[in-house]
Amino acid sequence: MSALPIAEHALLSDRHSAALVTRNGSVVWLCFPRFDSESVFAAILDDDAGHWSIQPTETATSTRQYVDETMALRTTFLTATGVIELLDAMELGDSSDPHRLGEHAPHTLLRGVRCTTGRAVVEMTYRPRPEYGLVVPIFSEILSGSVATGGSGRLTLSMPETVVAADGEISVRFTLEAGEERFFALQRTRLGEPLPPAYTQGEIKCALDATIASWRGWSELHQNYDGPWRDLVRHSGRVLQALSYQPTGAIVAAATTSLPEEIGGDRNWDYRYSWVRDASFTMKALWVAACPDEAQEFFGFMAAAAAHFRPDRHLQIMFGIGGEHDLSERLLPQLSGWRESGPVRVGNGAWDQPQLDVYGELLDAAFRLREQLGDVEPATREFLIALADAAARQWEQPDNGIWEVRGEPQHFLYSKLMCWVALDRAIGLAEQLFAVHRVAEWSRMAATIRAAILTRGWNEEAGAFTQAFDSPDLDAAALMMPIVGFLPASDPRMVSTVDAIIHRLTDARGLVYRYETESGVDGITGNEGTFLLCTFWLAQVLADAGRTGEARTVFENAVSHVNDVGLLAEEIDSVTGEQLGNFPQAFSHVGLVNAAWAIHQAELH
Repeated sequence: MSALPIAEHALLSDRHSAALVTRNGSVVWLCFPRFDSESVFAAILDDDAGHWSIQPTETATSTRQYVDETMALRTTFLTATGVIELLDAMELGDSSDPHRLGEHAPHTLLRGVRCTTGRAVVEMTYRPRPEYGLVVPIFSEILSGSVATGGSGRLTLSMPETVVAADGEISVRFTLEAGEERFFALQRTRLGEPLPPAYTQGEIKCALDATIASWRGWSELHQNYDGPWRDLVRHSGRVLQALSYQPTGAIVAAATTSLPEEIGGDRNWDYRYSWVRDASFTMKALWVAACPDEAQEFFGFMAAAAAHFRPDRHLQIMFGIGGEHDLSERLLPQLSGWRESGPVRVGNGAWDQPQLDVYGELLDAAFRLREQLGDVEPATREFLIALADAAARQWEQPDNGIWEVRGEPQHFLYSKLMCWVALDRAIGLAEQLFAVHRVAEWSRMAATIRAAILTRGWNEEAGAFTQAFDSPDLDAAALMMPIVGFLPASDPRMVSTVDAIIHRLTDARGLVYRYETESGVDGITGNEGTFLLCTFWLAQVLADAGRTGEARTVFENAVSHVNDVGLLAEEIDSVTGEQLGNFPQAFSHVGLVNAAWAIHQAELH
């Protein structure tokens, strides 16, 4: 299972944690009770690290789709003797208020299998391996279920009948005739907490129905985009919502760790944390795809997580989804990695890097969502003002940049650009922030940064705005200059930059690389695939420049790699066309939403 294409997986979420399910009905990734908790199943990273499969015993073909307007997954198996449907979801709990989707999620994975035509023999195999495969639990039988104990928690599996475990797993076969169904549920509790009773069959069915209704209630209230690629955009909005952590409003960059950017390479990172940058981009995309009424929660989380931030310090660029600061990185040698692409990492060593662009990303998101923010809470107001002041004080410093290079810090153009954005947006928010008296000062500093970018960011040799001041190397992040309003997309320098990126950073599939890894700027060996976010940026800039035909072509090139249930990883392998990197990736779905919106707006005008 750790060799299956990344695109063979589908996402389940209760806005606390996430699971990945394969096309053949196997749960190969599940972390309880949070996105960044230790895994219960991790067969996507090592065949021996646990899975839970429900599938017909006969050879079958399968198709799958999300139930309309939800993140509940329906997989249909066609065998020689019948048709069965497998319905999977993570229970949302009582969600009477769609704005609080998942607030009372009971940390339970729900599964129901039903024969719709003929008959079929179904096999259920349950092989939990907590703590990233380190623990083989001890099983004990309960009425209509089993309890697995090992590590820091206990897992209660609810089944139609009690089955005895053997060799570290539970395996059972049963026959379904047309109209018959069976239900299963997996709950997680911490050691020391009361053990919950097993679910009844009726309770699981009701929980599945309620979860579907809750997702539909959220979609109906939040989603109104009606432009081109409507279904993809709205679905991406649900994916981004599924990657948000309900208790705090944090947004994870992806649901997984260590799915590689290059097969056999070591560019494998843990993305189950809340990057200031990624989360800010996500909030802006939700403005298009899902009307983010929860904006106050997000900015409240950021203000709390960054407590005691001062303009003379660097803002930490990522946090744990509960607001944790220390995300120290370590290796998991017991896991071989997807397609033997080790090492597998948890934590992220970039957590303490200086990355100056985050000031602009946060303030840009706040400006876009200013109506949703309304009367800004005092702590958030002080935080946003401090971000502007930090950009003004620190913009001349080198940093590790948007791509989190592990080489030497540099004067990255994108970091300078986003410091300008921070000040520009603070000026636009001045009345809401009760900071009108700061506008003149911020305006002077913004003008200084702008002049530096226009002189030292442009390279005559490259005929483009480049990766860093006084450098000839290209970087797709320069595409953000017109997107954030620094220059119009029709400016001759931007037209030249776009054309240079098309000619030098685009592969034969029409997809865009972030930068040329051969330069060694990132301090990491090996190469990587094309970056979907950058490809969507190119489509967006082409649309803004009135080149809508080219924009549509680039957009369609990118979305042709969406899997059968509308999900994207971070990158695409230029040779094979396979998805690479952590999955699903918020950045990629953010790019899809924003590019579709830009093309729609360009075609309207």
